[in-house]
Amino acid sequence: MHTEPLISVFVFVMLGILVFTMIVKKLKQPYVIAYLLTGILLGPYGLNLIEDGHNMERLGEIGVILLLFFAGMEISPRKFAENWKVPTIGTILQIMVTCSIVSIIGAYFEWTVAKIVLFGAAISLSSTAVVLKLLHDSSSMKTRLGQNVLGVLLVQDLAVVPMLIIIGLLGGNKPEMSQILVQITGGILVVSVAALMAIKKNIHLKFIEALGKDEEMRVFAALVICFGMAALTGYLQLSSALGAFVGGMIVATVEETEWVGHSLSTVKTIFMALFFISIGMLINLKLVWLYFFDFAILLILIFLINTTINTLIFRALKQRKDEALIGGAMLSQIGEFSFVLITMGYTLHILNDRTYQFSISLISLSLLLSPLWISLVHFYIRKFISNAPTP
Repeated sequence: MHTEPLISVFVFVMLGILVFTMIVKKLKQPYVIAYLLTGILLGPYGLNLIEDGHNMERLGEIGVILLLFFAGMEISPRKFAENWKVPTIGTILQIMVTCSIVSIIGAYFEWTVAKIVLFGAAISLSSTAVVLKLLHDSSSMKTRLGQNVLGVLLVQDLAVVPMLIIIGLLGGNKPEMSQILVQITGGILVVSVAALMAIKKNIHLKFIEALGKDEEMRVFAALVICFGMAALTGYLQLSSALGAFVGGMIVATVEETEWVGHSLSTVKTIFMALFFISIGMLINLKLVWLYFFDFAILLILIFLINTTINTLIFRALKQRKDEALIGGAMLSQIGEFSFVLITMGYTLHILNDRTYQFSISLISLSLLLSPLWISLVHFYIRKFISNAPTP
């Protein structure tokens, strides 16, 4: 009898998750680490039991879209509208400071301007997936700190589009005017919808009201909004995850959203696990071992620089010192959108093959070690600063 090959792969994935989850649970670390370790073990640089990493990555992208959809349901558009200046100005300053530090390093190694801007932009972006998972697991999403972290992440996600355009221009890729107009239209649409959510406490969608109390049909209606907005912003050459985030804001404003979260939580968990497994599969263990000290030094510098810059942003948002430090640590890793920037740099020949592989592994390692860094920062706060919140 013929056996579907994917069944054995699925068994190995679930078994790996269970084993690593039990380990990280005893160490009081988030399950994100277990998912990443599963990807390392089963991926091409481990036991090579998962050969089709591309499809795994595509399934994982659905998890990111669902996660951003849930995050949009948690954020308060009105509160963000009241405090938009500091996250926006702070994120712009963060990108500028990071690029300035990278430019000093780049001048020493005689990098091109395109390479300096590429690395500066990539390092300045935090991981929406990791941070939102940590906020959700610690029930901090609706706290003041959680809302401010979401604000910074939202501005960072919006900054990806101009980053792609600038890197493309520096790499010799001249975008057509129609492409720029489409992206500007998309940006205006996102801002307009967010502004509408901030102005109106509740909105009424006729097709959802027509479903009555049928929760199963309402779940599908919520998914239509989630993936419909993701598809729309993707078509407008913006981030699909950003569209899902706005879709979550829309659903939250329609009222009675608890049933959505309850009904889709299991689906989100599965796809999020697949996303982090796909990231773990990108870590080249041979390359990490060969350049172990280089990776270690760069990761420490990245965590320190990003934590410091983001802590200052949260202090400007009038967070307590301990809260600001935890918020800075949460945003210290390199984000998943940096994979997009690095891949674009490789396609435009800004990076050679070895530098590309090194960069991909560095980003993946920062995601893997980010929870450990946050734990160290929290230990420092408990030891030396009183009234520390739970990370």
